[in-house]
Amino acid sequence: MLASAGYDHERRILELEFVSGDVYRYWIVPERVWTGLWEADSAGQYFTTVIRDAYPTEKVSGA
Repeated sequence: MLASAGYDHERRILELEFVSGDVYRYWIVPERVWTGLWEADSAGQYFTTVIRDAYPTEKVSGA
């Protein structure tokens, strides 16, 4: 599901690239959520249950 992920600690922005090529930014994401994603056994499941629909989102690129 996820191809790559990055986090801006100062601005609390999580940027996720999906295997589809779509890139999204999630705003006002606490650092603990980034840590949870990084440490999750399944990043896709963590995204679905904790991140998706929980934070303001901006599509950056993709189809």
